[in-house]
Amino acid sequence: MVPKFTIGFILLLLSASISTIYPQQKEAINFDISGKIEDQNGEAVKGASITASNLNQSNSTQSDSEGKYQIKNLQRGVFLLEIRKGDFIAHHQIAVNPENLRHNIIINTSGNQLGEVHLRADSFKTKMEKKGFALNVVETGEASIRNIQTNELLNTTVGVKIRQNGGLGSRAEYSLNGLSGSAVQIFIDGIPISIFGSSYNLNSIPPSMIERIEVYKGVVPGHLADDALGGAINIVLNKRSGKNINASVSYGSFNTFQTNVNGLCRFDNSGFTVKASAFHNYSDNDYEVSGRSVVVTGLGGQQIPITARRFNDAYRSTGGTVQVGYTDVKWTDRFFVGFTGSDDYKEVQHGSFMTIMPYEERFLESDASLANLTYQKENLFTPGLDLNVTGYYGKRNRQVNDTVPWAYSWNGERAIDFRGNEYKYTWGSQQEGGPTLAKINRNVASVRTGVAYAISDNHTILANHVYSGIDREDSDELQSVLENTFLGTRDLHKNILSLTYELNAFNDRLKTNLFGKYYQQKSISVDPEIQRNPDGSREIVDDVVSSNKKYEGYGFAASYELSPTITLLASAEKAVRLPNETEIFGNDGDNVVANASINPEQSNNYNLGVKLGTFNFKKHQFNASTNFFTRNIKDRIGLPIETSLNVDEELIVYVNQGSGTSKGIDAQLGYTYNNNFGLNFNISRFDLKIENRGVEIDVPNTPFFTMNGNLRYSIKNLIQKNSRLNLFYTIYFTDEFSYLVPQGSNTAGDDFFKVPQQLAQDIGLSYTFPNQDFVMSFDVKNIFNKPVYDNLSVQKPGRAFYLKLNYSINKF
Repeated sequence: MVPKFTIGFILLLLSASISTIYPQQKEAINFDISGKIEDQNGEAVKGASITASNLNQSNSTQSDSEGKYQIKNLQRGVFLLEIRKGDFIAHHQIAVNPENLRHNIIINTSGNQLGEVHLRADSFKTKMEKKGFALNVVETGEASIRNIQTNELLNTTVGVKIRQNGGLGSRAEYSLNGLSGSAVQIFIDGIPISIFGSSYNLNSIPPSMIERIEVYKGVVPGHLADDALGGAINIVLNKRSGKNINASVSYGSFNTFQTNVNGLCRFDNSGFTVKASAFHNYSDNDYEVSGRSVVVTGLGGQQIPITARRFNDAYRSTGGTVQVGYTDVKWTDRFFVGFTGSDDYKEVQHGSFMTIMPYEERFLESDASLANLTYQKENLFTPGLDLNVTGYYGKRNRQVNDTVPWAYSWNGERAIDFRGNEYKYTWGSQQEGGPTLAKINRNVASVRTGVAYAISDNHTILANHVYSGIDREDSDELQSVLENTFLGTRDLHKNILSLTYELNAFNDRLKTNLFGKYYQQKSISVDPEIQRNPDGSREIVDDVVSSNKKYEGYGFAASYELSPTITLLASAEKAVRLPNETEIFGNDGDNVVANASINPEQSNNYNLGVKLGTFNFKKHQFNASTNFFTRNIKDRIGLPIETSLNVDEELIVYVNQGSGTSKGIDAQLGYTYNNNFGLNFNISRFDLKIENRGVEIDVPNTPFFTMNGNLRYSIKNLIQKNSRLNLFYTIYFTDEFSYLVPQGSNTAGDDFFKVPQQLAQDIGLSYTFPNQDFVMSFDVKNIFNKPVYDNLSVQKPGRAFYLKLNYSINKF
């Protein structure tokens, strides 16, 4: 029997469709608008970000050293101009038509907003967050000039928790409303970040290169066609036109050095465009650790607790991207061919857990080389038809180096037995399994294609396809030629299709998004083996194990504006998450064992939320939002619950834990005063339970209750006119959680496996010099040096100090 509310919803869509399908589509003619931005004193405002957006389009640019700006390829219609400069934000409305292509802007940075058209207009961020999805749009303006990594910025977002195994360069997992690991997919402009490997990750992309970050929780739109069961994080890189260069360098505790540079040059006459970026990161990661596993074993086997410095945890990564092509020309909006290359070096201090016997001279090396192609065109062949194609192809390699047989203690010296003698491991390496130079060579490919057709202003159809492929070969230089001959190959191919229908009705108060998805994954394992023939002879044959799995999913998102400041949001999806390469084939570098029999994870996800604001009262601005969610999970993929009893376990394996349910709520509050003072606070609380041997239990190694808050205060004209000092304070709270499930009714000793309640606080400041192109910032992380733990109770860095210099050129 079909529920009554479902019938009502379908009837509402049909009635809205009838009322909106008939308006004829307007002829698509594009225009360029330009102008100059000045402050209340008539001085040019350079380096301001200007975004023109409406329901159908969003283009951005930046003002040059003379305050001039230009936004190209806007369709005829009414646009909202959003102007951002530091902490200042203003909105103008402009009608784009042949008679109105010049728009000068006067802003009053003291907060009075002189010359501004006062509107109850939504910013581009707010418009996206009102589309019905459980979505948070993270803006990067402030973070781009501070000592903040992209992961740290995400960690302050409501419902998001970054799970990291240590300091800079350590493996990170992303948790959205309790679902984590590969259930949460990371994208860079819609391309899965996994294709780039460990040497190119979110911390390799500075916030200054990012336009915005889109965080979808539970329900993922069709245009990000992928198996993102728990949600998705999409990094949208800057696509500003013109000529600009940004460079930064920072240095801080634990000998941490980071630098990056990115630039763009477009030749206006031809549209020929060159984009390039490069980064370098290094850290000793020699921060202090302590706890039950950080001991030194003395004579007689006595274990003495100590506070030690990590001594085999250094990290280095280097990489860059270059793209050449054309932008904003007749035959394309964006066409680029390019190359991305990166490599990294990561020492490994211990296995999955912090064990009594740390590693020495065990390290990983990886590199990636990928060619890429991008083509985007709006109104291709006919008005309303848009095409977007992005593809990557190349090689990705990783090697594990583990050849030292001596045992070590946490003091960095060789361990001794109960007689006082130094000793070696019988297996001859740091990790059990013997000496290894195991190498994984991969050929990787990913192609995303999207087609959208606007039937009218209120009806749009979108089709998207993403292909991801990995051809993997394993080898080990320490094995004989014969042994390497018998090493197998591993191939994994994935296709995901989606079809989406978007409807706007009742003067855009109702927005709906209906989508369906088709998943297909094929895995092939080939292992050579010797086969004895009936005549007694032997020959080498391939033992081939393959699987080809297909699944379907579907969902919707809807929003309705009760008023300009109150919007109701609802979304749901039957989601599928296919096992990834590491879960199926294993990975020696991350201490993961293969599991070829693992099944896909499935979930029915539901969100119901409300968005309030922005409310304006004189110089005060308020906004708030909340979201109730539930996830009904089948065949959840995670670490085996039973084996987590052994904290000395070096290897892990991913399995299907069983069926479970996650229910919870997250909420956030924002307040600003006179564009000088800002406060943001968010809270997330949920339960994540799973059936284990017929008993419903809390999923281990999961923090269920988190809170984050931050304050910002700006002081203008300090020391120098037109300068700005920003002061920042951030607080992170994580409630107590256990990384071991209680076994039976006897809970004695369970406290041993609990991660204590944590409260970490950061402070920082940034000073922008009068010319607006040079910024200096200083940050103190974990100011009270509190012990902070994360994944599997691995300790993270304590108090740390960082200095950063940032320089920008907006015209050359």
